[in-house]
Amino acid sequence: MKVRELHPELRTAFRFIPTPPLHSEYFCRVSNWFLARARAPASIAGVTLTDQPLRRGFVRIYRPPGSLSGAGLLWIHGGGMVVGSVGMDDQFCANYARDLNVVIVSVNYRLAHDSPYPAAIEDCHEAWLWFLANAGSLGVDDPRRIALGGQSAGGGLCACLAQRIFDRGGIQPAGVALLCPMLDDRPAARQELDALGHRVWNNRINRACWSAYLSQPPGMAETPPYAVAARRYDLSGLPPTWIAVSDIDLLYEEGRQYHERMLACGSHSELYVIPKAPHGFEAFLPKSRLAKSLFQANYRFLRKQLGLSQAAN
Repeated sequence: MKVRELHPELRTAFRFIPTPPLHSEYFCRVSNWFLARARAPASIAGVTLTDQPLRRGFVRIYRPPGSLSGAGLLWIHGGGMVVGSVGMDDQFCANYARDLNVVIVSVNYRLAHDSPYPAAIEDCHEAWLWFLANAGSLGVDDPRRIALGGQSAGGGLCACLAQRIFDRGGIQPAGVALLCPMLDDRPAARQELDALGHRVWNNRINRACWSAYLSQPPGMAETPPYAVAARRYDLSGLPPTWIAVSDIDLLYEEGRQYHERMLACGSHSELYVIPKAPHGFEAFLPKSRLAKSLFQANYRFLRKQLGLSQAAN
């Protein structure tokens, strides 16, 4: 994909932003070695950060300054399920905590090269149950005021987690916010998509990541439950969902189709389409006008679902 095909605001920066070789297990392992050794800051712009160990791994808690709104957000980071850590989204989560005045719990889930499915979804579900059990001490006045959010692979895990929570009953998420979510393994099996050369997230990477997570080639007739969100037939009854994806992202069609299927099943879904932006551009250029508009729309959805005042950003 040529730079001239991108939105004019993004062209200059993306001349120098490479596509990470996530298809390389060696690259992922080296990256994860460095990420695991990064020291978390004690605070970011007044938001305090603390780590809480769980039975497997840990969660990072972000508390905004001052009195709390009484709501919370469980956040799941991206990285194709093969790379990443909570630390890579420290600024994201601090912004959410500060701008929405909510407590954020971010999941440091196990990654696929060492721990394929179901490790990641199990860790995310454990974090959800921990958040519910500790809502009061964290400053959440009602566990029904906790939403789910995530980017890329984290968005896909959010969608799967919402399905799993729904099937098990009990308290449901107030809403689900998915940024450029990784929802369907089947496009990764279409090798003709390789030639399109999408920036940041291409189909070669997509295929390698799904293969590592599923322990089988993508596009097989069956996948395990809660492994691939788009494989679920009935999307009725799920929490209100907000999906953001760019119209030139490899993942655009699966995001759009998931949105339309939710509507067809009677569930509430909102689709926010970003024009001509590479996958996850908001992480690279958070101060761009496109990213600011994206987060304003995201905040509106979360404020509505969490019962927060609709303040301007």
